[in-house]
Amino acid sequence: MIIDMLSVPSVFRVDDKVALVVGAASGIGQATAVALAVSGATVVCADVDLHGAESTAGRISRDGGKAAALLLDITDAKSIDPATDQIKEVYGAIDILVTTPAVNVRKRLLTYTDEELDRVVDLNLKGSFRVTRAVARVMAERGRGSIVLMSSIRSVVVEPGQGIYAATKASLVQLARGFAVELAPQGIRVNAVAPGVVDTTLTAPIKKNAEWYSAYASRSALKRWASPEEIAWPIVFLASDASSYITGTVLFIDGGWTAIDGRFEPPL
Repeated sequence: MIIDMLSVPSVFRVDDKVALVVGAASGIGQATAVALAVSGATVVCADVDLHGAESTAGRISRDGGKAAALLLDITDAKSIDPATDQIKEVYGAIDILVTTPAVNVRKRLLTYTDEELDRVVDLNLKGSFRVTRAVARVMAERGRGSIVLMSSIRSVVVEPGQGIYAATKASLVQLARGFAVELAPQGIRVNAVAPGVVDTTLTAPIKKNAEWYSAYASRSALKRWASPEEIAWPIVFLASDASSYITGTVLFIDGGWTAIDGRFEPPL
């Protein structure tokens, strides 16, 4: 794709595109829905929490953007195709997919139950797979699209009690790579983002523990947590034509967590 340098500001925008943001009721999903709308997209705010999705869509509309809310449970395989068909019927296309929902059961291996394993894998991995498959089918009909999956720094670094969560996030990186190769002939790009510690409802239990919260902040080069908005804007970049030659990769948005050891400052 050849970009006219005189139009550089516009390639970072997503005007006239339809974006489906799964998990838009709160956290990174909500911030991404808002950022995409500010950047010109019509945003379908999907979530199992319909009230929260409606709140996000309402916020976008009040600010002059275009948005609608949609009840969507990506653990319910039978509900996904009808939902994407509905979006296609109303808007004619899905140009962007961002899927953010995840759950983390923080327990050590010897006490982890099969039910907890199924819960984490079903939402984080299988849910992302299901909605990506459904949306890719719609995108393939028009020969274009951008999909962003939500990985984590836990795809490469892990700690006690996070083995299962980390496994799902590492799997999402490989799904992004594999899907990018498969879908490239249909003009669809697939990437993953890997946030560090972000101030969301998922990490609320950590924030309640001052020592734990501070320890995580000190692990990154920037010595602080991220806001959801700091994850959202890189996602907008991956959704836009500014990233037209980027596919099959993972973007770490971690404040330098994975670049720094963080345990000891050597006397050099």
